[in-house]
Amino acid sequence: SFTRSLVTFPSDGLTIYGFMNVPQGPGPFPVVVVVHGYVNPVGYQTLTYTTRYADALARAGYLVIHPNLRGYPPSDDGDNRFRVGFAVDVLNLLAVVRRQGGQPGPLEKADPQRIGLWGHSMGGGITIRTITIDAGVRAAVLYGAMSGDERLNFERIYTVFSNGARGGEELNTPAEDFARISPIFFLDRVQAAVSIHHGEADTEVPPEWSLDLCGRLRELNKAVECFSYPGQPHTFNGDSDQVFIQRSIDFYNRYLRGE
Repeated sequence: SFTRSLVTFPSDGLTIYGFMNVPQGPGPFPVVVVVHGYVNPVGYQTLTYTTRYADALARAGYLVIHPNLRGYPPSDDGDNRFRVGFAVDVLNLLAVVRRQGGQPGPLEKADPQRIGLWGHSMGGGITIRTITIDAGVRAAVLYGAMSGDERLNFERIYTVFSNGARGGEELNTPAEDFARISPIFFLDRVQAAVSIHHGEADTEVPPEWSLDLCGRLRELNKAVECFSYPGQPHTFNGDSDQVFIQRSIDFYNRYLRGE
C-alpha cells in the first residue's frame, strides 16, 4: 500500500536522515511529519517504535516523513540546547516539503499546502514549539506530549528521566529566559487544529500537562480535541492504541482532506 525510502534533508548545515512512506497512487497526498520521542541515541534505529504509526497513516493515504532528528544516527549532531535544534530540524523539513512538494523528484506526490504534524513525548514537545512558529501547519496530533513549559520539562528530565545526569545546565536558566523560550506562553500564535491524547496511567509524562494544554487552547478558542485513555501507559497498547490511530486518521481527514 506504500513505498518506504531512506531519505536525507539539509538542516542548518547538518544532514538529517529519516524515512518516507509514499502511498500507492497518483497523489498528491497530504503530508504528515511524524516526530519520535526520546530514545537513547546509542541504541536508536531509523525504524524506531513510532514506525507503526507512520505506516498506519501511509495506509490511510498520507505521505509520511519520519526524521531521525540531529544526534540520532546516522543524522549529524549539532547545537541543541533546550532541544530547540530538534524543532529547527522539523521547521527545515517543512520548508523542504513546501519548496519541493509537487515538483519532479522524491516529493512529487506531496501536497505542499496540506501539512500536518504528529509527535509523541519529546516529539510532542517539539511539535508544540513548531506550531507556535509555523502558521502553515494545518493539523497537529500530540501523543503523551511533553509540556510547552520548558522549566517543567527540564525538571522532569533532571529528577525523573536521568537521575540528575541531564538537564542541570538548563535548569540554571533565569525564569524570565525560560518564559521567553517556552511555547506554552505563545499559544495565541497557534493556527493548527490540535488533537491531544494521553494515557491516564502514564508515569513518564504527567497526564496533567496535556489537560492543562487542552484548557489553555480552549480558553483561546483554538480548534482542539482532547482524549484521555484509562489504564494506558506512556506508549499505548491493545485496543486503545488502535482507537488512538483511528482517531488520528479521522482528525487528519477532517483538517487535511476536509472530510
